[in-house]
Amino acid sequence: MIKTYKVISLLLTYPNQEIYDLLTEVTPALKEEHLLDPNEILGVETFMDFFRSKPLSSWQEFYVQLFDYSRSVSLYLFEHVHGDSKDRGQAMVDLIDSYSEKGLVLTRSELPDYLPVFLEFLALQNQSKAREYLADIIDIIGFIYKKLEEKDNPYKYLLSALIQLSDQKPTPARIEKMELNMPETTIDEAYLEKPVTFGNDSPCVNCKS
Repeated sequence: MIKTYKVISLLLTYPNQEIYDLLTEVTPALKEEHLLDPNEILGVETFMDFFRSKPLSSWQEFYVQLFDYSRSVSLYLFEHVHGDSKDRGQAMVDLIDSYSEKGLVLTRSELPDYLPVFLEFLALQNQSKAREYLADIIDIIGFIYKKLEEKDNPYKYLLSALIQLSDQKPTPARIEKMELNMPETTIDEAYLEKPVTFGNDSPCVNCKS
């Protein structure tokens, strides 16, 4: 197993007590494999220091407010390329098949395009293959990183580490296209239904003044 991918997967997952307790083991694991350069490891340490100084409940609230309420930084990969189109369902099936062929069987209810799940899959590959698979989604990673960097959000350090791990870097033109297709809106705003109107925009067509 490639520990670096597994570690970043855990840090991108909804934080629980087990993950909180493992923070002290992260830096030694990353340094042992030498896949990340010192600056990226320092970034991961900055991320951990930010949450280590707070209670777990604060980290959990931070996570929910960030990832559950902002589509632009969604950790569900296909959200950024397929949205709610029917293509997303087939892409999910294809991804599950790829996982099964390479030894990862999903046993929980999490969707296969959830980034931490994808990183678990990469952790099971050899380093060359993991880099190849990571390159396939690097523009999505780059897009999420850009949005987090704009917010100066500590999770940006984890996405930056993933970019360094990939042989291929994000393409600015593709990121710009994703920005046009996914403006900065919250989940609630994106799915808010418009009020029903009948015929005239006036709220009361036959009202007497």
